Amino acid sequence: MDFEVTPPSLGRLASRIATLLMGKHKPIFDPSTDCGDYVVVTNCSSLHTTGKKLYQKKYYRHNTRPGSLKEISMEALKGKLGGSEVLRKAVSGMLPKNRLRDDRLARLKAFEGAAHPYKKNLVRFEGRRRDLMPDAGLVPTPAAAGKEVRA
Repeated sequence: MDFEVTPPSLGRLASRIATLLMGKHKPIFDPSTDCGDYVVVTNCSSLHTTGKKLYQKKYYRHNTRPGSLKEISMEALKGKLGGSEVLRKAVSGMLPKNRLRDDRLARLKAFEGAAHPYKKNLVRFEGRRRDLMPDAGLVPTPAAAGKEVRA
């Protein structure tokens, strides 16, 4: 997915990515098996959020020891680890909390810029719902395959 031209908001993008990682768009979907796709997201540095979430949203972590609660704002996290980590945390929150979560999240490849090693496998996302299907526009028609189509 490359959202360089018109980037959707963080939450809308994360929910679409979570659907692809789980494989819910496939007819063979089964909640107990991992049948999702790899998702490559480029230009994560241009992620945007609505309202004041960039400054007011906090991420918390705690290791169960007294006094170990840590918090970081979205702005600080984006500055420290980049927009790809913000996207990864948003997608992680939208995946089901089960034994498949880590494997599904490992298939998310997020990059700050446009350069990445998966150029051949990139499906361009343009904000339309039918673009969620991995084979949208990639299946050759009979006319394109060299066969005549009679009307």
